[in-house]
Amino acid sequence: MRRSLSRLLLALAGTAGGMAQAATAPALIPDTLDQRIKACTACHAQEERHDAFFPRIAGKPAGYLYNQLVNFRDGRRRYPMMTYMVEHLPDAYLKEIADHFSQQHPAPPPAQPSNAGTAALARGRQLVLAGDSAKKIPACIACHGQQLAGVAPAIPGLLGLPRDYINAQFGAWKNGVRRAQAPDCMAVIAEKLSDADVGAVSAWLGTQAADAGARPADSIALPLPLHCGSVPGSADKVAP
Repeated sequence: MRRSLSRLLLALAGTAGGMAQAATAPALIPDTLDQRIKACTACHAQEERHDAFFPRIAGKPAGYLYNQLVNFRDGRRRYPMMTYMVEHLPDAYLKEIADHFSQQHPAPPPAQPSNAGTAALARGRQLVLAGDSAKKIPACIACHGQQLAGVAPAIPGLLGLPRDYINAQFGAWKNGVRRAQAPDCMAVIAEKLSDADVGAVSAWLGTQAADAGARPADSIALPLPLHCGSVPGSADKVAP
């Protein structure tokens, strides 16, 4: 009887010890893409935040998203949080992330009200749709597509972006904080835009409602106004 009781007590002790160990063991984190991209969606949530730092990345062309991740990793773009997250990631991993977000198409955010005056909005519309030949500024639609939804594989859409974000990115190009693969066509354009022009463009774009069904175009009207190092094959598509 005593021997049986001893065995029972030992078994119960072992079970209790196992339960305690299981309770204190860390839970295993699943090695899935959905788990890995939580670091991205913590800031770049599908819901539009309308601020200067966290634009929506869902639905952007995969090539564009991949280029930006590489630019942060390689120092062409500077934002410490982004650099910290991607500085050790290989190309294949960055492409996987870019492909994932390019296939997400949440409902677009509403247009943003603007207190810009009539003249400023008219100037913004002109620059976006027609450019300014006197200042050698091409129209935004010449590269970003007639619907301003971007062009695959590497040109982003412009509608639905926070107005502050657009202003901040033009400032970053002007100050050399944001760069792309040479030749950096947006840096060239940014230098030709005055601060008033930048404000006019962002104000007009912000007032335009994005089409929920719009997707990056598969092709673009030729010739292109500029050669962009981040757009594959653009050197052969520029007017002589």
